[in-house]
Amino acid sequence: MVTRKFGRTLLYLGLIVGGFFYIYPFLWMVSASFKTLPEFARGGLSLIPQTIHWQNYLIAWREAEFSRYFLNTVALATIPTITSLISTSMAGYALATRRFPGRKIYIGGAVVMMFLPHGLTVIPVFMLIHKLGLLHTLLGVMLPSMGGSLMQALFFLGYYSSISTGAKTLEEAARVDGAGFFQTYWRIMMPLGRPMFATLGILAFISGWNNFYWPLVISLGDPKLRTLPVGLYAFRGEHITEWTLLCAGTTMALIPIILLFLFFQRYIIEGLAGAIKM
Repeated sequence: MVTRKFGRTLLYLGLIVGGFFYIYPFLWMVSASFKTLPEFARGGLSLIPQTIHWQNYLIAWREAEFSRYFLNTVALATIPTITSLISTSMAGYALATRRFPGRKIYIGGAVVMMFLPHGLTVIPVFMLIHKLGLLHTLLGVMLPSMGGSLMQALFFLGYYSSISTGAKTLEEAARVDGAGFFQTYWRIMMPLGRPMFATLGILAFISGWNNFYWPLVISLGDPKLRTLPVGLYAFRGEHITEWTLLCAGTTMALIPIILLFLFFQRYIIEGLAGAIKM
């Protein structure tokens, strides 16, 4: 009994120490965002600033145009999340409940396509955006992700397949009442898929918020189209790397994602656990 308690104590102590080392870089960054540049240069690994210097956040927000980057990032994360959930959930529902020629080939092809590197499609998509005249526009940044990903569609396919037994009765009842495919999806299957909508919606929002490569490619150096990740990257070049301002901007970029995870972590964990069971 004593040995078991001692082992558990060592385990918890190891987790606490490991967790501290894991979170220390983030705490150091937040601390650096409140320091002056001279204090930052001589402060070393100290986590406690001598004085709280809020001006770093004001300068980053106003003079470095982080307010514009923030609004662009909100649009890039929110609009494609909504449209992708609608399109991929409908695709997953159709694949799970409808039998048609080539269905298995389509699903197999979707799985194979997931293994292709993302960079392989950058040039064709860029040329398409150019032909559509959407370069230097926020719509051109959002458009490739508005349809969703194959992973989302396959997750919805697995989820709707797992509940097909119970949902089939509801579908048949709706069909008797004269409901078509879209009415059945909107009024029955979409409410049943709320756990998966919550999980994939949060993950899609986080992915859109952190998206760096495509906004960098499509904006072509236009400051008006920069998102927070691109703005942080450009911030190092436009200024002589004022690290305190960079830490303040990075902290502002991370706060919404941290709050989102804290409030919805239960849905993320439950949704991923349910997906693994499928």
